Amino acid sequence: MKCTFCGKEIPKGTGILYAKKEGTVSYFCSSKCKKNTLNRKYKPHKTRWTETYHVEKKRQGRGQKKKE
Repeated sequence: MKCTFCGKEIPKGTGILYAKKEGTVSYFCSSKCKKNTLNRKYKPHKTRWTETYHVEKKRQGRGQKKKE
């Protein structure tokens, strides 16, 4: 199972499960990820230490060609 915010693998028996009233379930590896998502409403693709951020950076880099 992966963390909803950072994408890091969560070891069995650890982590936080958060269920909203609407029925959506979020899994967090740490309270840092939970706070960034729920309280601060940060987006994972704009937070530098998440896997999503690095994936977005790679995708943006491929689209650009160097000028010669």
